[in-house]
Amino acid sequence: MSVSVLVGSQWGDEGKGKIVDILGDRFDIVARYQGGANAGHTIVIGDQQFVLHLIPSGILREDVECVIGNGVVIDPQALLDEIKFLEDHGFKVKGRLFISHNAHLIMPYHKIIDSINESGDNKIGTTGRGIGPCYIDKYDRKGIRIVDLLDKVELEKKIRRNIEEKNKIITNVFNKEELDVEKIVSDYLAFDEAIDQYITDVPVFLDEAIRNGKSVLMEGAQGALLDVDHGTYPYVTSSNPTSGGACIGLGLPPTKISSVFGIVKAYTTRVGFGPFPTELLGEEGEALRTWGAEFGATTGRPRRCGWFDAFLLNYSRMINGIERVAITKLDVLSNMDEIKVCIAYELDGKRLKSFPTTESQLTRVVPIYETLPGWKTDITNVRSYDDLPNETKNYLSFISEHSGFEISIISVGPKRDQTIEL
Repeated sequence: MSVSVLVGSQWGDEGKGKIVDILGDRFDIVARYQGGANAGHTIVIGDQQFVLHLIPSGILREDVECVIGNGVVIDPQALLDEIKFLEDHGFKVKGRLFISHNAHLIMPYHKIIDSINESGDNKIGTTGRGIGPCYIDKYDRKGIRIVDLLDKVELEKKIRRNIEEKNKIITNVFNKEELDVEKIVSDYLAFDEAIDQYITDVPVFLDEAIRNGKSVLMEGAQGALLDVDHGTYPYVTSSNPTSGGACIGLGLPPTKISSVFGIVKAYTTRVGFGPFPTELLGEEGEALRTWGAEFGATTGRPRRCGWFDAFLLNYSRMINGIERVAITKLDVLSNMDEIKVCIAYELDGKRLKSFPTTESQLTRVVPIYETLPGWKTDITNVRSYDDLPNETKNYLSFISEHSGFEISIISVGPKRDQTIEL
């Protein structure tokens, strides 16, 4: 059976939630490998909309087991709220959710520091949920992991040491009220009791499952161009959403992976700050945002919108090893008379051979466009590729050819059945 990685191929918000839900019943296990509650995966089932932040979207398929890997940073309250939300809506979580004992925990001081950083002059555009500061502590070897909750004495020592350091910054530099150590220790010990039944040695769990013939879908959060190493630094997330992050974030070797599947929006969006070569400003951008309901599932922030960027997608395909993709939100383009596709960048009058990842270059590139006719027809009820307008088929063929991938799923609306498989 297969072990596949599912990657957001642009700047996030590509519609991973729906596609994981669609693919979920074809896999035995869906495993999340990085990020935190800054992600927002939206799934529509009938008239009900579900937004998940930490638990993989596969939880909505009753026979699928779900894993949260060591690469994910966990906000205790967000996790407990999500479990309760799912149970209140009739979804069984117990016995189906497995959480790595090596996952790091977001602490109260991480959120405070994150919000303080975002209030300054050097904003990145984060969600303010403590993700970055938690990863900083992880790599500074000061993080608190779930496994640390098992030893109350050592846990108190670690928390006290961390808070003593953070309080100096919070009180002396930012003039904020210092944190209550006793309350934090008490809260996190209570969290340990609440999630104890879900804690698992994830590498062992996945290895045994694969050896027993089970299939695994490894799900990333955010998008490849937000990767801390390969994205548009410094306007990136604090982890590795690219396919390589799946091995590190779950403890699986690369030799186990059989395929990489990309999720690609039919146009391009970005949340927060950072360069965006194909961004549409003014009325066109506002119209695309309205038609696509482009507002963040986690923060509600309006997304910046622009034309499809095949040059960017070629880079993403290369660094992720993407072979096949799902195209999402194709229906949103149905209002367009003409649709532009970026096929190359020019910088200082010269065509670039590779995608630049420096802010100074990306803010100066000039996108080279090809213009295609729109289809001006509602396609939300189309269920067969043959029934799509010729202009729609031509658009799909064009972006497939110029991005270097094969399209295997087309989404023409948010609901499960608004999907065409090739």
